[in-house]
Parts: sequence; C-alpha cells; structure tokens
Amino acid sequence: MMEKTAKIYIAGHTGMVGSAIHRKLTKEGFSNFLLKSVEELDLRDQHAVNSFFKMEMPDYVIIAAAKVGGILANNTFKAEFLYDNLMIEANIIHASYQSKVKKLLFLGSSCIYPKFAPQPMREEYLLTGTLEPTNDAYALAKIAGIKLCETYRQQYGCNFISCMPTNLYGANDNYDLNASHVLPALIRKFHEAKIAGKPEVEIWGTGKPLREFLHVEDLADACFFLMENYNDTSTINVGSGEEISINDLAIMVKKIVGYEGDLKYDSEKPDGTPRKLLDVSKLHQLGWKHSIKLEEGIRIVYRDKFLNTHE
Repeated sequence: MMEKTAKIYIAGHTGMVGSAIHRKLTKEGFSNFLLKSVEELDLRDQHAVNSFFKMEMPDYVIIAAAKVGGILANNTFKAEFLYDNLMIEANIIHASYQSKVKKLLFLGSSCIYPKFAPQPMREEYLLTGTLEPTNDAYALAKIAGIKLCETYRQQYGCNFISCMPTNLYGANDNYDLNASHVLPALIRKFHEAKIAGKPEVEIWGTGKPLREFLHVEDLADACFFLMENYNDTSTINVGSGEEISINDLAIMVKKIVGYEGDLKYDSEKPDGTPRKLLDVSKLHQLGWKHSIKLEEGIRIVYRDKFLNTHE
C-alpha cells in the first residue's frame, strides 16, 4: 500500500495516460507529486535524469512517458521511436534502482506481442514470434523496458512491475491524423466530414482487423490497483477483454457523431495486425475489471473534445 504522503513521480504526466493516472491518484488522496514537463526534464538525458532522482528521491515511480503514435508515425520514424523509448525507460529504471525507489510501474503496450500470436493473447506469448513490421521499433523498445524491470528485480531485488495496456482512448488523446491511433482519427474524420458536409469518409485498410479498446480512466484505475496489490515478476495485461472490427467501430463512431455520409475503405493502406485481443483473466482473478463501455466512452470523448458541452 502506498502511503498518502509518499512522493510519487509520474513520468509523462501531461500525456493521455500520465494525466489520467495523476487525476486518479489525486482523487484517492495523494498530493505529493513530482511532475516535470519535457522542457524541464529531458528523459533521454541520463545525466539530467540521474540528477533529478538524486535531488528528489521519489518513493514511487510510474513510467507513462513514451514516444507514441499510430501506424503511419510508427512506420515512418522507426529510429526515433526505438532510440527515444529505449533511453527514457533505461534512464528512469536505472535511476529508480540507484535511488532505492520502493516500487515502480512500467507501462508497456499490447502491440509488443507477436503479429500472429494466438488469441486472446496471454502474457506468456511475449517473444514467441515475429512482430508486426509497422511498429516493431516501438515494440522492441517496450519489450526492453519490461525485461529491464524483470532483470532489475532478479538481480537487485527491486519491486519493479510492468503491465501491458490495450489500445487506449480518452481525454488528452492525439487527434493529429498523421500521428494518431485509429479511434481518435475516426472521431476527428467523422466530425470534420459532418461539419463540411462531405459525402464520404475514407477509412484506412479493409475494416476487417479486430481491436480492443480501453478508456484511459479505466487504465488509470487499473494502474492504481496494481500499485496497491501486485508485486509479481511477470508482466500483466490490462484491457477490456472485448473486441470490435474496425468496420463496426467506424459505424459506431459515425452514429455517435451523427454523420450521414458513406464509408470508403482504402485497401491500399495497411491494416496492421489482423487481431489483437488481450487475455485479461489474470487481472480479473486479482479482482479488477473495466467499468466504462466502449460506446459510452466514445460518447464522452466526442462530447468533451468536439462539442464542448457537458451533460
């Protein structure tokens, strides 16, 4: 159990995941946070990170900082995704060991599983096959972070844990069509098409791939649960355990936005992994389940981001 007065460092507190974790911990009564913006602390700079840890000596660390993006960004900026994420996680994990941090949580990603892993994907399927080529650089960096947590636990006895979230959405998501993930991209495309009166909306790929989504507020709740209750060596999946095709997702978003035009699939664009569903039985057995249903979550996100009204 984390003490309410404990000093908690949330790396990446301004991002979608980090800000949600910050809100959750604040709601739970924590207030002693260490929060540094990218301008204040470059997490790729080992000397800067070491100096920060030596000065502040945090009790608990949550690594939500990462360079992230959708298929286009992942496939275009492979070197940046690999280098930046390797440096961020390695610097923070090593500094946490040196500073004798009580507990650390590293957030991986469901995209690190093999492209053709059996479905739903169990934690032990990691590193049992080849990765999806469009995001292998990001996946390799995240796998390295998980292995760092495992090896620092084995060699040094550090209570460093890691979890693998599924596809996320929610407040502070990225809606840049050149860098965003599929759900925020669909929301923006349908909204702008509705405003402009466009007759059709283009959807990347065939619409056949299956995806799982989790509201970021549910992820934050799961992260708090794991910080309080989980101390195992092995990583743990965090998701809804429910999947939907990109086609059905597009139809759902179209209905929520109120767009009345047609869908046009561009099969020349990549589909990515054909199916990506997490087996969340391990987390369910511990006593945690998600609470925000996908359609309800998308309605909230669309209202707050594009309608700016609160019911």
